[in-house]
Amino acid sequence: MTEPLVPTASQQPPQATGPGASPHLQRGTLGLADIVFFVVAAAAPLTVMAGIAPLAILFGGIGAPVAYLAIGVLLCFFAAGFTAMTPYIRNAGAFYSYIARGLGRPAGLGAALLAVFSYNALQIGTFGAFGFFAAGTVNDLLGVDLPWPVYAFAGIAVVWFLGFRSINLGAKVLAALLIAETAVLVLLAGAILIKGGASGLSLDSFAPSHVFTSQMSAPLGLAVAAFIGFEATAIYREEARDPDRTVPRATYLAVGFLGLFYTFVVWVIVQAFGSAQAVGAAARNPAEMFFTAMTRYVGGWATDLQRVLIVTSLLASLLAFHNAITRYVHVLAAEHTLPAGLGRIHPRHGSPWSAGIAQTLLAAVVVAVFAAIGAHPYNQFLLWVNTPGVVGILALQTLAACSVVSFFRRNPATRGESGLRTLVAPAVAAVLLTVTTGLVCTRLDLFTGAGPAVNWTLVALTPAVFLTGVVLAARMRRRRPHVYAKLATTDVDAG
Repeated sequence: MTEPLVPTASQQPPQATGPGASPHLQRGTLGLADIVFFVVAAAAPLTVMAGIAPLAILFGGIGAPVAYLAIGVLLCFFAAGFTAMTPYIRNAGAFYSYIARGLGRPAGLGAALLAVFSYNALQIGTFGAFGFFAAGTVNDLLGVDLPWPVYAFAGIAVVWFLGFRSINLGAKVLAALLIAETAVLVLLAGAILIKGGASGLSLDSFAPSHVFTSQMSAPLGLAVAAFIGFEATAIYREEARDPDRTVPRATYLAVGFLGLFYTFVVWVIVQAFGSAQAVGAAARNPAEMFFTAMTRYVGGWATDLQRVLIVTSLLASLLAFHNAITRYVHVLAAEHTLPAGLGRIHPRHGSPWSAGIAQTLLAAVVVAVFAAIGAHPYNQFLLWVNTPGVVGILALQTLAACSVVSFFRRNPATRGESGLRTLVAPAVAAVLLTVTTGLVCTRLDLFTGAGPAVNWTLVALTPAVFLTGVVLAARMRRRRPHVYAKLATTDVDAG
């Protein structure tokens, strides 16, 4: 029997109480700001600006700010359909639930495995960047020279502890770290604007002659990775206050903030060096472009602070992805797609602690392997492990956009919804996301620095994981039809 297709704001079951009650995620805990902090922190704004934006300027020229604006607009189309479907989804499985309801359970289970794989790739690969930047920062500022795996394992322990504790603690930590990293970028931007940049402020970056060029394909591919994680708003549905309102608002706020903030910061950094010199500055040393600007316009003390905050930015991103992964695993375990033991909730903290331990152990093993083979923590570990995650999330966004169209076309009970949100916006998003995914796959060398053999192997992981889920769904339909029939249809904590 299928569940009724009606908005579910009033259908939240009461929380279990009493000594015999089963523990569950902490319902009604997260407000709008908390969820926005989680998903924006996952994007690691300071890191993607200081580490990636100079490459966008190098490859795309001074029109690079428009690439971030364009991707932000594209994802607003996606968010329109995504949020229109939110009131009809009672399950917190995010992409898994949306795709299963719109494109069928086999596609949904494929999406579930791909989501777990992709978020793990993004999170675990980031431990390489965390170890790399932490080792360099501590050595430069304190003179303590320790290998990067030491910091990576320390980061794993901190992320596990914060993920194990109440979601409230994680939200507070992320809020503090995100505010700090955003503040240092605002400080830099303010100093550049006050001093008028290198040769006066200019809007040349937005001129058609700098925007509509063949070069812009490169920064578009780099820009799309800077938004990864915003769609995780739906993962926190069970812990949100008034989720039918909070989740859509958080999605729009996250996309809107990231799109405008990225565009502004990249434009400002162009002003710091001047329209004529910005590309040359990026070419000389892209890794130091933001640090050079900070030293020039604010001072050396701010540069040191910026280096420290890049490390904390990465820590915030790691924690945000850890929380997203454990909640995905919790949903799948509660529906008996994964071993039931992975769905256990801590009776005191209300956290998916068993999923957290599993994810932590996986991260530790992967870090240990890459450390043992002597891989470079940034050029190899981060880029090679993260890249399949970026491709996977793009593929999931494309499928989710298609799912929105299918869901509203197939369900007459939803005919009162706006056609702009349920058909036009998601259809446009699906087309543009397909193009963007192809663009990223064909320009993967910008992400990995590797050759075609490595790049196409990394791309192939996405369809391989997705098809594995489809095959498992077919097997489940034959052998466990009662489990298959309940996929992505119930509130997993309803009891």
